[in-house]
Amino acid sequence: MTETVDGGEARLVPDPDREDAWELLIDGAPQSHVDLADPTRLAFEYQRRLGHLVDLLAPPGRPVRVLHLGGGALTLARYVAATRPRSGQQVAEPDARLTALVRGRLPLPDGARVRVRALDAREALARVPEGWADLVITDVFADARTPAHCASVEFLDAVRTVLAAGGWYALNCTDGPPLAHLRGQAATLLARFPEVCLMAEPAVLRGRRFGNGVFCAADHPLPVAELTRRSAGDPYPARLLTGRELVDFTGGAAVATDATARPSPPPPDGVFR
Repeated sequence: MTETVDGGEARLVPDPDREDAWELLIDGAPQSHVDLADPTRLAFEYQRRLGHLVDLLAPPGRPVRVLHLGGGALTLARYVAATRPRSGQQVAEPDARLTALVRGRLPLPDGARVRVRALDAREALARVPEGWADLVITDVFADARTPAHCASVEFLDAVRTVLAAGGWYALNCTDGPPLAHLRGQAATLLARFPEVCLMAEPAVLRGRRFGNGVFCAADHPLPVAELTRRSAGDPYPARLLTGRELVDFTGGAAVATDATARPSPPPPDGVFR
């Protein structure tokens, strides 16, 4: 199934190995995977790492309040609804036609308390009450790139305003050699949060290939040992950097501001083929 949405050509492709499971592609780039029969199944590695954060944020079954900046196929919203019923969730997805396609073909589970609004991430942050969110997840892509306005300290200041005491911030972004974007995002997060970690596959961290990096940041110690264990046990194992290792990883990269931030690099030709 192919439809034109605001962000390009959206395709919903059935998973040949799972009945009632679908992959969403935007202009050929894999964006989300949804298993309607089992919303707790997270097929993409970066989604598994975000799922680890959800699982460690609060005990199973305890409702949480989550702000998703970037909606896609609402995979993580479905996961939260399934693992923590009665959770309140807000989703900022500016592509209204994409949301209509997803909700029409991949309906949310009954009882899921998910509100999707056609807003840009910065617009959504300005409308969420101060201290509302236990978790803010930024998974924003335009033309397969994280926009510059979601990569600055001013953006993080807005995130911090909506985080509850004890809340966590999570960021999924992509990069490849020489890892200028990942290094810059690490430096920017460290400028606003005392506790930051980065999960990524070793080949990505070594600058050998293009891939995802998932950050988590907070004002208090994170469960680094358990995140390390879970990331290492994934089908595609990830390393976790924090503390001095993460500072060294930045390589002296400058903190990004609204005036200097740049979007993440485009994926190399053929990376999704």
